[in-house]
Amino acid sequence: MAMRMIKNRVPLLAVALASAALLAACGGDKGDKASQTAAKVNKEEITVHQINFVLQRQQGLKPEQAEAASRQVLERLIDQELAVQKAEELKLDRDPRVVQQVEAAKREIIARAYAERVGEGVAKPTAEEIAKYYADKPALFKDRRIYSLQELNIEAKPEQFEAVRAKLSSAKNVGEFVEFLKANDFRFTGNQAVRAAEQLPLAGLDSISKMKDGDSAVSRTPNGLAVIFLAGSRSQPIDEARAKPYIEAFLLNQRKAEALQKDIKALRDSSKIEYVGKFAEAAASAPAAASAPAAVPAVPEASDAASGALDANSISKGMGLK
Repeated sequence: MAMRMIKNRVPLLAVALASAALLAACGGDKGDKASQTAAKVNKEEITVHQINFVLQRQQGLKPEQAEAASRQVLERLIDQELAVQKAEELKLDRDPRVVQQVEAAKREIIARAYAERVGEGVAKPTAEEIAKYYADKPALFKDRRIYSLQELNIEAKPEQFEAVRAKLSSAKNVGEFVEFLKANDFRFTGNQAVRAAEQLPLAGLDSISKMKDGDSAVSRTPNGLAVIFLAGSRSQPIDEARAKPYIEAFLLNQRKAEALQKDIKALRDSSKIEYVGKFAEAAASAPAAASAPAAVPAVPEASDAASGALDANSISKGMGLK
């Protein structure tokens, strides 16, 4: 879930403090430009500020590692500066493809800055809201489990589905079902993984949490069927006190995303947007497509939903939280 998000911010704060100490050691408080120079590459300078910027983006870096890391970063920046200077000498910075990439990166950075500004005005979730989320998601917290999952993706035609389902229901174990697939010349691929509850897609977690060890679930895919076996599981609950900071971060990020989506919609409604050429034709046939929300997982067929099925790629996708 959002657990990794909070954990990553703690070392970032530590690195920021270490970076500030590094800056001060280089004379940052004196405002002397020369003291901010870490190296000179021909006529260009690499500054301590550039090094600190890179350090603050490195997750998991401990304060005591900052000095050694700063030297490594400096060497990389020197190599980068040499490459930039040579590229400019070759006039690669004027190459249309390079210019396009630079502009695209610039637009993305500015748009991200705006998104962050919108998020700054979002209120943090209350203690009551956090407690409610904890209570409403027992599979994530109070009844949290670690799942050992096996997945088979089977190429099959619609007329073969019933036979596959019937064998899945009667098979005593995965091995017997696999032998059936081989004997009947079904093409399939398989994989297995151990996933904690928060690493599974939220849309399918409630269904899979109701499965018992040895149970299976089946769902349709574009090429046939996907079968998931719960080979085993173990209980590993998380109490509310421990879960609180993770829930708070998750709900806050969710609110920021909703606020941004609402803001962008308002901007669209108040702006004149005109599609041209073939895009005008596409917009006319699907006027709401451009502002449609992010795609949600496909809903399994009724019989699959009842059996706790997940879509074909659910196991590897996780919750989508970073």
